[in-house]
Amino acid sequence: MRNYLFSLGKNAKKASIENVSSVKKNQVLKDYIFLIKDNHSKIILENKKDLKNANKNKLKDNLIKRLLLDNKKLLQITNSIKTIISFKDPVDQTLKKWKRPNGLKIEKKTVPIGVISVIYESRPNVTSDVAALCFKSGNPVILKGGSEAYYSNKILTNLFKKALQKNKINSNYVQFIESKNRKTVDFLLTKMINYIDVVIPRGGRGLVKKVQELSRIPVIGHLEGICHTYIDDQADLTMSKKITLNAKLRNTAICGATETILIHQKILKKFCDPILSNLEKNGCKIIGDKNINKFYNGKIKIAKESDWSTEYLGPTVSVKSVKNIDGAINHINKYGTMHTDAIVTKNNKSAKKFLKQVKSSISMHNTSTQFADGGEFGFGGEVGISTNTLPPRGPVGLDQLVSYKYQVTSNGRIRK
Repeated sequence: MRNYLFSLGKNAKKASIENVSSVKKNQVLKDYIFLIKDNHSKIILENKKDLKNANKNKLKDNLIKRLLLDNKKLLQITNSIKTIISFKDPVDQTLKKWKRPNGLKIEKKTVPIGVISVIYESRPNVTSDVAALCFKSGNPVILKGGSEAYYSNKILTNLFKKALQKNKINSNYVQFIESKNRKTVDFLLTKMINYIDVVIPRGGRGLVKKVQELSRIPVIGHLEGICHTYIDDQADLTMSKKITLNAKLRNTAICGATETILIHQKILKKFCDPILSNLEKNGCKIIGDKNINKFYNGKIKIAKESDWSTEYLGPTVSVKSVKNIDGAINHINKYGTMHTDAIVTKNNKSAKKFLKQVKSSISMHNTSTQFADGGEFGFGGEVGISTNTLPPRGPVGLDQLVSYKYQVTSNGRIRK
């Protein structure tokens, strides 16, 4: 295992010093789309192997749903790559340039981050999204997908390698760890600091926590998505019902799903029952504080302190009344995870205050938190979402996968 992983790292480092033109990058991605379409049946067959094993191992329904590759999913994959092709190459862009009185000419230019390793679970589309985004941004990538998607990930990686080879580009720009040994992740995180520049975990809390605690390599990512939707006293009821239903129940398993609803105390009498009954009749369990309990006529469980910091990832929501917008902001900044938080209000002044003062990497106004996604942001996919205080923050797409350097020139200047 040691020699195998070190070999992947060395191969990636060699690939990282090769410059690939924007034209060549886009041609590789176009060829990748062609290969996916041309091997449609083979991809479906490999995916069926994973689905068969998933059912045999009794994986949860939501994981099997993520695992599935069908005509619709493959179309989404190729459309995502087409979007990435349409974007300007983010490498070697001049962000700023200036001249100093001492004669120095300084340019701030974008550069690739380096070798990236992405560790992920369940979703095979991550393989194609990440490969395309990392390649176009000039970053060789080492992929470690979950064993449940082994065959799907392998064929999607191999097709990308074929596209690279066809264009006479180092095929080690994209590598897939074929070992199913779980110790490979531990070794990668602790022993490969000389080969990998950044690790990005995509998956459940257990995986992300392990990566954050164990990694000696810098990590881009988020541990939990405890997202909030705050219903202000000047919110529209119809809009509030529509947004909270979507934000909580459209897909309960994603990190952008709302886990806590905050309601201004002035509107509890009018808003509480319609909003929460709308959720309950669609299969959502309600956990609320004592004030919510007074105004809600449906089935409710009284909230404990721990409920405000729980990521349910299922059809359960905690609901709290707050005195005002400041109470909502304070609650979010105390219990939230700086992922995605939204306000529903007709008052633009309140909206601006909320958007500015919550510490979230994504703050929203009159919008479902389920839009917290690189594809929805127009990034053509994402390698993950970061809640780090330092950049990149939010969805990490093409433009977030570059760093920068300063290039300084002069006419023989020396410092006195």
